[in-house]
Amino acid sequence: MQVDSAVLAAARSGRAPTWDVGTDSLLWVDQPARSAHRFVPGRADHAMELPQEVSAAKPRSHGGLVLHMTGGIAVFDSTGTHRNWLVYWARDGVQAGATGVDAKGRLWATTLGEGGWLARVTGDGSARVAIADLPAAHGLAWSPDHTRLYLVDGAERRVDVLDFDLDAGSVGERRALCEVDGEPGGLAVDSDGRLWLAVRDRGEVRCYTADGTLDRTIALPVQRPTDCCFGGPELTDLYITSATDGVADPTETDGAVLVVPGLATGQRPCSFSG
Repeated sequence: MQVDSAVLAAARSGRAPTWDVGTDSLLWVDQPARSAHRFVPGRADHAMELPQEVSAAKPRSHGGLVLHMTGGIAVFDSTGTHRNWLVYWARDGVQAGATGVDAKGRLWATTLGEGGWLARVTGDGSARVAIADLPAAHGLAWSPDHTRLYLVDGAERRVDVLDFDLDAGSVGERRALCEVDGEPGGLAVDSDGRLWLAVRDRGEVRCYTADGTLDRTIALPVQRPTDCCFGGPELTDLYITSATDGVADPTETDGAVLVVPGLATGQRPCSFSG
């Protein structure tokens, strides 16, 4: 299996890789370093410094970015110079967590810590808590038919699945899909419905079928992978972020953004409607 280093970033905690189809580039963040990045394959990785920790940067349908920051959800214009808070929900002891955009352009975001939650944010800034008392949700992704929402529960070390109503923007009861003998991170779902999960303390990405069966494991040249997404012109390359925080003796590769070319075909990413 070919695994390449796309960006030798030495990130403290790289997260939320997101392919931006409008610019053929990869968005990713280094949360504790307070930076959002845009990587243009074959060219350069551009960083934007931020005043708070940031757990994700996603494209907006009207141009610019939406960022999940410690204080809440913020939108940046297309120049990257003007920021407005869309939702401000700062709480003591609560950090920004996982972030996803559904096929209707709604943003779904978790917070980490005691009293954490999963919230739905619409383009006009309306926010509603979908799941309360969720301390460690590290990943969100949807099935190709948009009828399932997958949620990574780091506290319970498992991946859960919830029935998803795309038109209503609502979720059903959680049920366990698979247990993970490791520390689960973020995940991506390909066009065939398989789940690709970063396992943070195992140095690997695992592939699970839609029924939760382990299908394959890919060993990585990093000790602490954190998240993954599909990207590239045909959405066939798996990009994987990693961290140096929590690594006792980091190598040159730790903290890099990795890429596994031609692995599978991902789903077309969605842009936030706000």
